[in-house]
Amino acid sequence: MPADAGLPNAKLTDQQDPPQISAPVKVTLHQLFCMEATAAPCGIVIIGASGDLAHRKLLPGLYHLYKVKLLPKEFFILGAARSPGDDAGFRDQIEAAFKEKGETDGATLRGFLEHVYYRSVQYAQLGTLESPLKEFALKHATQGKLLFHIATPPEVYESAIASLSQAGLIGKGKNAAVIIEKPFGYDLDSARRLNRLLLANLDESQIYRIDHYLGKETVQNILMFRFANSIFEPVWNRRYIDHVQITAAESIGIEHRAGFYEKAGNLRDVFQNHMFQLLSTVAMEPPVVLDQDQYRNEKLKVIRSLRPIPAEKLNEMVVRGQYGSGAIDGTPVAAYRQEEGVNPASTTETFVAMKLFIDNWRWEGVPFYLRSGKRLARGVTEIAIQFKQVPHSMIPAFPADQFSPNVLTFRLQPQEGISLSFEAKQPGTKFCMTTLDMAFNYKDVFRKSSMEAYERLLLDAMQGDQTLFVREDMNDLSWAFMTTILKGWEQSPPGNFPNYAAGSWGPREAQALIEKDGRAWRK
Repeated sequence: MPADAGLPNAKLTDQQDPPQISAPVKVTLHQLFCMEATAAPCGIVIIGASGDLAHRKLLPGLYHLYKVKLLPKEFFILGAARSPGDDAGFRDQIEAAFKEKGETDGATLRGFLEHVYYRSVQYAQLGTLESPLKEFALKHATQGKLLFHIATPPEVYESAIASLSQAGLIGKGKNAAVIIEKPFGYDLDSARRLNRLLLANLDESQIYRIDHYLGKETVQNILMFRFANSIFEPVWNRRYIDHVQITAAESIGIEHRAGFYEKAGNLRDVFQNHMFQLLSTVAMEPPVVLDQDQYRNEKLKVIRSLRPIPAEKLNEMVVRGQYGSGAIDGTPVAAYRQEEGVNPASTTETFVAMKLFIDNWRWEGVPFYLRSGKRLARGVTEIAIQFKQVPHSMIPAFPADQFSPNVLTFRLQPQEGISLSFEAKQPGTKFCMTTLDMAFNYKDVFRKSSMEAYERLLLDAMQGDQTLFVREDMNDLSWAFMTTILKGWEQSPPGNFPNYAAGSWGPREAQALIEKDGRAWRK
């Protein structure tokens, strides 16, 4: 495309500062590809709209998309839940919550709320939404396109899907799609049962299995970092990388989610989805072209290449833990078994660490250490690629193993960014070495704020882009790997819970998992 080409008639807008476009407009290729396309007309139905997810993430995300003009003028949002309520009450709740968070643009908020509705409904009777959906589609000229976001507790998924199907609101060939939250299944059998139900009523192209980690800027930037810079990809392999650490640590506890967490535990809640998505993103081969099929094909190959963990080596490769009482930032906190709603003799794990190997040409022999847990010392999520140490030191006083290895870190939270550590000489006449960091974070470097993960994914779903959503085969393979571990644990219940103090970095066994290899977890 020539630099002075006029923009096509598509609705293109910058995320933060929508440009006033009048043809002809000069635009570079970089500028063009950094512009977001406004979603097509659409009706968005949030099933479970009275819940925490809807009010904390979905509705604020949709409102921000509206503010930056990435929602079309032709849209509506219908909240549906079992809680009693009406349009006015639902809108008042949203308005009060947004203003409490600092929203001052009253005119824009009122304009958004004119598109928002609420219906009280039982999840097994979602067919009663048919009449209002037709009414709102006509009023807002959405051309009949519907996006159902199932944001209910997991035990309601099957009932809601069956109800939508029986009412004819979803179906193969219909102009309707479904976003379904994690956890997508409880184990391999339940995940396959849920998939069978979905695929009996929808094509795979109509199903959006959401994992909000995939919407984070840093996760997406791993691909650009690797494949758009010629200096990194040549060393992204077993010849130069010593090991990889992936950490998803939380200082918070279960936060009134005992009913869910007691059934799930850390392995189901975090590893099967978030951790394996991060693993496959950092380890994948470059797709020939970045489209939704080839990108997800390459990620699938990583999970397919994971070395199975034999039952007799389960305790050598996987560590589980449960937090006891302790302190977070000097404030005493209760043990997991003392949390409201938790069984006093619970064996649910709140921490998991594991060592994995990927049996392919690129990664043969490189260990991947993964850990995740609640009530840990800090809340941080990062991927750290540690390179091998220098093979020889030219300074007699400093053996090669005294040099700190280079570490490339992708930080997902609390502040998204990338850093690279390297060795350098301190000023002076002596050869005194120090470790320095080259780092950036998105907040400081880019003038405009990045999209929240849910904003990114909601917009993609409205645009029909499944790239950052989980495909059936990926979900199936992940559950197959995790179910082997779960069955092994069933055969050998833990006898030492709780085995780490709140405010620590997890159980001693997790330290031993990596230290026996001559390595250490990052602090």
